[in-house]
Amino acid sequence: MKHIFIIFLLFFSAAVFSQTKVSGVVKDTDGSPVSFANVVFKDSFEGTISNEDGRFYLESDEKYTTVVFSFIGFKNKEVTLEARSNYKMEITLEQEASSLDEVVIFSGKQSKKDNPAIDILRKIWENRRENGVKKFNQYAYDKYEKLEFDLNTIDSALIKSRIFKGMEFIFEEVDTSNITGNTYLPIFINEAFSKVYGDNLINEEKEILEGNKNSGFENNNTLIAFLKDLYSDYDVYDNYLKFFDKAFTSPLSRTGIDVYNYVLLDSAYRGDKWCYNIVYYPRRKNELTFKGDFWVNDSTWAIKEINLQASKSANVNWIREVYIEQEFDVLNDSIFLITRDYFMSDFSLRDKEDAKGIYGRRTTLYDDYSFDIPKDKKFYKTQIDPYQYEVYNRPDEFWDERRMEELNKDEKSVYKMLDTLKTVPRFKALYSIGSVLASGYYEVDNFDLGPVFSVVGFNEAEGFRLRLGARTYFSQNDLWRFEGFGAYGFRDQRFKFGLSGKVLLDRKTRLTAYGGFRKDVEQTGASLTSTTDVLGRNLASSSLVTVGANDRLTRIKLSTVGFSVEPIKNFNVRLTGSYRKLRSATETFSIDYLKEDGTIGDDVSQPEIELGFFYTPKRKTSGFGVERTVINDGDFANIYLGYTYGLKDVLGGDFEYQRLQGLYTQPWNIGGLGRLTTTVELGKTFGDVNLSLLNPIPGNQTLFSIYNTFSQLDFYEFVSDEYVSLHFQHNFGGRIFQRIPWVRDLNLREVIGFRTVIGNISQSNVDINRSNIIYQAPTKPYYEYSIGIGNIFKIFRIDFNIRGNYLNEVQYPEARKYGVTGSFGFDF
Repeated sequence: MKHIFIIFLLFFSAAVFSQTKVSGVVKDTDGSPVSFANVVFKDSFEGTISNEDGRFYLESDEKYTTVVFSFIGFKNKEVTLEARSNYKMEITLEQEASSLDEVVIFSGKQSKKDNPAIDILRKIWENRRENGVKKFNQYAYDKYEKLEFDLNTIDSALIKSRIFKGMEFIFEEVDTSNITGNTYLPIFINEAFSKVYGDNLINEEKEILEGNKNSGFENNNTLIAFLKDLYSDYDVYDNYLKFFDKAFTSPLSRTGIDVYNYVLLDSAYRGDKWCYNIVYYPRRKNELTFKGDFWVNDSTWAIKEINLQASKSANVNWIREVYIEQEFDVLNDSIFLITRDYFMSDFSLRDKEDAKGIYGRRTTLYDDYSFDIPKDKKFYKTQIDPYQYEVYNRPDEFWDERRMEELNKDEKSVYKMLDTLKTVPRFKALYSIGSVLASGYYEVDNFDLGPVFSVVGFNEAEGFRLRLGARTYFSQNDLWRFEGFGAYGFRDQRFKFGLSGKVLLDRKTRLTAYGGFRKDVEQTGASLTSTTDVLGRNLASSSLVTVGANDRLTRIKLSTVGFSVEPIKNFNVRLTGSYRKLRSATETFSIDYLKEDGTIGDDVSQPEIELGFFYTPKRKTSGFGVERTVINDGDFANIYLGYTYGLKDVLGGDFEYQRLQGLYTQPWNIGGLGRLTTTVELGKTFGDVNLSLLNPIPGNQTLFSIYNTFSQLDFYEFVSDEYVSLHFQHNFGGRIFQRIPWVRDLNLREVIGFRTVIGNISQSNVDINRSNIIYQAPTKPYYEYSIGIGNIFKIFRIDFNIRGNYLNEVQYPEARKYGVTGSFGFDF
């Protein structure tokens, strides 16, 4: 009885908020769906269009008694509404000859010739750079952003679910989406107000946050930043619009005529401007395209209004719906400026309409534009304190003055409802489970235990290995943090451990001091670019399954201390002093070398000083404590230049040497052809050193696809003291498979890779080698390539790897010509 009463309240409250609701499907007399039909409340400007399946949903706060359905080539149909809410309507439109003289009517695939819509599209291309803020030397404006997340498809089964026992009160806030017609429950809201300044002459822009308010996850800035990045800014005039790591072809793109059908539907005044209305929809299924319509001015050829709805067949995971609306206003009778941007996506594990999911909605409003007021270049370069208490604690009066649109009744109640929800024990338990899955750590008071995904491992030296780590964690923005781990190997019966700490001394320049110690077993040479990450551990030394014996392992004792500073945003300078002791971890692997006195050394003691420069342009981070979270990983370039000096006879140092290393990784969005990632690494070691301090070409004997390694090389198969390597990996995103009918519906994605390296080893380093590794360098470029199939069951990828050379059976009897590796992950 209690649940029935709650359900009654839910439907009653939803009906009160919206006076008139209609939903259903539009078909022709043959029963085929009519896509993009107009659905409008009679004698109003409130309406929508049906989707590609003919389905529609429309609601209004006003009370209407009639809805009108229309589409080119069909007779208009008026339907009288019998109630305030009219669901599952089935509308049949009858065909008729078109009465429009100036518009040529098309059906199915539209011709690219003699099509007035495409003639208009060409006018848009010619004038695209003459509109908006790009027309001015400098610009400034106010920006208000509202980000909301809602649990959708609320039904009685969900309300009665044991998961929500004790939290039934939250369902009092259920409402209905005016885009999809599904019920939803708000679970998160974030508001932000900013001042934006830009200079087109020097290509700089700066956004200053003046206020931020949220409920639901107010202490989780990483989540907020991650959600904002999902809805990164875009320009509909660009050829490709990037959402969820995918490049969708814009309907205004110069390549749009190859992937879209365009139809000139109507012409009318929009405000005080005469505009043409053009409907567009995909030419083929499974491509990253939209459907919708836009209104374009007949003199400036600027967009007045546009809406975009992602094709349901688009090869995107976990996204059931994407809907975008943009509105523009006129300045000085000729320049159109964006005033409103609405973005909605429907996240769901399943594609079925009745599946549960989460709506993500972003509303961005723009106002108070000003132009050609220059600012000094230093204004754009100067860093400010990333955290100002007052920005995140503005009074209600601040928001009353700066909100560009009032919160509706539902949104106002969200703050109160979520604040209450956080006090419910069951919600706290569910939140903890979600936090563990997202971060890999389990929270206990002011400590985190984990990461839970590295508890179990295996290698030849330790056998099965158990590891448990912990870190201090008072909040995401701690100015200091300590962490450590303990591990035990059941074969060598040895205990390993590591401790590290870091403290942020200055937030503005991010001056940080750090240090630590680790005693462990490690696969040295697993990457070309060396690292002194004191608690780092590569997959090569802890993978449960490997190809061949993984016995070339080293026992390491590593101590580090250093400072880092960020004088310019995303440019980091680090000075690190380290001391390491190295010894072979197995009887079948040796790092022996010839000492100057003619004796054989079987271990290494080596202090180093390293100066590193790191540049990551366009990297986005969240938080302002000693540790920050990267929220757009893989979307920015990574440039590193390092110099290392090895000290001899200092703290018992065995070798004196110098090392130069460089790395450049760059992701490239190749429009409709997918995404390419390239990496260049190069380095040289000056001086004589043993095997442990050289640069083995990183092999990969695991069954995992690991970028920047060579899948068909064994560990230490090639050893060098100077090298240049190139890695290319391209993900077509399904562009090829989508053309194959029997494969298309599987939404598979094609991945190809090419890897090559050339290097050398000096004779003096060969002469002091007394290990059981025969030094061979790839003096002739070694190469391998791979062909992969990704998005298997949405999470798996399989790569088929082929070794290109160094296959002589006498010289390389253990060479692996073919191999299979895989990976898994949750990608859009």
